[in-house]
Amino acid sequence: MSRAQAFQLYRSCAASFASRGAVRSSLPLASRRLAGVRYYSEGNGQPSESAEAKKGEEKKDEAKDTGAPQPSPAEAECLEKLKVKEAEVVDLTGRLRYLQADFLNLQRNAAREKEQTKDFAISRFASDLLETVDVLAIALKSVPQSVLQTPSAEGPSPPPEQPSPSTSQQKTPEAYLKDLHTGVEMTHRLLLQTLFKYGVKPFDPTGDKFDPNRHEALYQAPVPGKEPGTVLDCQKDGYMIKDRVLRAAQVGVVQDTQS
Repeated sequence: MSRAQAFQLYRSCAASFASRGAVRSSLPLASRRLAGVRYYSEGNGQPSESAEAKKGEEKKDEAKDTGAPQPSPAEAECLEKLKVKEAEVVDLTGRLRYLQADFLNLQRNAAREKEQTKDFAISRFASDLLETVDVLAIALKSVPQSVLQTPSAEGPSPPPEQPSPSTSQQKTPEAYLKDLHTGVEMTHRLLLQTLFKYGVKPFDPTGDKFDPNRHEALYQAPVPGKEPGTVLDCQKDGYMIKDRVLRAAQVGVVQDTQS
């Protein structure tokens, strides 16, 4: 095909498209056909580039326009896997820190519970033993002070291990009562010392402000000159074990007469 025939073919195609009302987008296609016709008219017989090569060049031109190199499919897949692994590392690191903090809290709680168990292990036993302490205290209060302050005319009494028939007949009932009081007092003091060794301490709240957490009110009475709500009398001493109330003190409270 000669060059003149190629131009004639181009004109006929353009006229045909124009007559049919083709859109402008068909003109580049006609230009490409014309370029192909010119190429064949030069006698080469083969296209200069394949369609895949042209697509590659177009992709390269697009990459140059954006200014960033386009990764290959293998590289894109590797980058995607790397992002997934990084997300997993962040998640596992957060879980590890949470478990570490939880384990430290568990250790501290276990140590505190162990210490509390050691400190308050005798709470129940000591609470039951306080009844004996109260009985001994009542026994000591039942002896009149006049008997305790009366001097003994017979002199000091002999030890209980070596009783003497002659001297036992000379002792008065007051002397026996004083000896009994002395023994009960020693027992009471020794029992309190043993409880104190294990952190059990008595307290007398007379004159203090009434505290329902530490005191148990048995009665109320109006007392002139006393502030309402204060402890008037302590019937039974309270006891603390370490920083806890083992037994509340049984008290009487000053009543408010204004209400």
